[in-house]
Amino acid sequence: MSKPLNYLYGKPLATGQLRSQMSDFKVVEKLPFEPCGEGEHLFIHIRKTGANTIVVARALAKYFKVKEMLVSYAGLKDRFAVTQQWFGVHVPGKTVYDLSDLRIDGVEILSSKRHNKKLRIGALLGNTFELVLRNVTNADEVLRRWAAVSQFGVPNYFGEQRFGINGGNLERATELFQGKKVKDKKKRGLYLSAARSEIFNQIVNKRIEDNQFESLQVGDVFMLNGTQSVFLADEIDEKIKQRFQEKDIDLTAALWGAGELMPQGGSQAFEQTVADDFPEFCQGLAKFGLKQERRKIRLSLSEGKIKSENDTITLSFFLPSGCYATTILRELIHYQDMTERAVN
Repeated sequence: MSKPLNYLYGKPLATGQLRSQMSDFKVVEKLPFEPCGEGEHLFIHIRKTGANTIVVARALAKYFKVKEMLVSYAGLKDRFAVTQQWFGVHVPGKTVYDLSDLRIDGVEILSSKRHNKKLRIGALLGNTFELVLRNVTNADEVLRRWAAVSQFGVPNYFGEQRFGINGGNLERATELFQGKKVKDKKKRGLYLSAARSEIFNQIVNKRIEDNQFESLQVGDVFMLNGTQSVFLADEIDEKIKQRFQEKDIDLTAALWGAGELMPQGGSQAFEQTVADDFPEFCQGLAKFGLKQERRKIRLSLSEGKIKSENDTITLSFFLPSGCYATTILRELIHYQDMTERAVN
């Protein structure tokens, strides 16, 4: 099981229900480009309701009579939701597909267009979310917290989805590091990501616990907003402080792997101390070839809107790729996911 995580604004008092129905959780994927109209890859834009991304990919492979590895997507999307996302299918040639006979349960074809490059995992700007919370108690508190979250952000924790049902992916990761063979590359990747995410979450968690979430130190590693570019701070001057306040740069924490930790001095010692609680994960991640990387410790939303009516609250916002809507929600309200007992 993943260890409990601290709240930046204290534990929420309000309660509510998430995903009372499929349409209460909507996601729209945003790519950083438009398909160009020609090339070996057919990009298919779909809306899926209650459908699993991997299952849809397999159905597309069957329809186009290609191997599953020739069907790609930019990211996994929630099953218990209404989501819009792109799939890519490698189909060389100039065949024009109208897709009118393509039938997949829970899937509506929105458009299709050829492109000259494969759609790769992570190749997206991010996602726009629209979430409906029902039977909300203490809506005023949710509104107050929303104001703080919108302005200052939340800890950029990996969401509970990363760890599987009851944290099962962490258990599988332990078994993997102890020598159990996992032939399925996607499953193996999920287990490795879970172990790496747990270390990251606990570093961020410890910073909050020690009141160091916004504390800048010489030796910290910062990331430039909107990029993956990082730099080591050899001094904390007024310019650095201002850029941090303006969210032009943000503090980072380790995504664990082989190699030296990027921070120096006390910052390095801090992260190493947290990671030392997970020796099997640290050694296993390095053994499987992952390298030291960085991730921002703060998650800032954009395009945020909130509407409160009786005991129902509707939220909408945009998050960058790799970030979790539930990470925003956990700072706003103690919610019950009405699908949590369902098994994917």
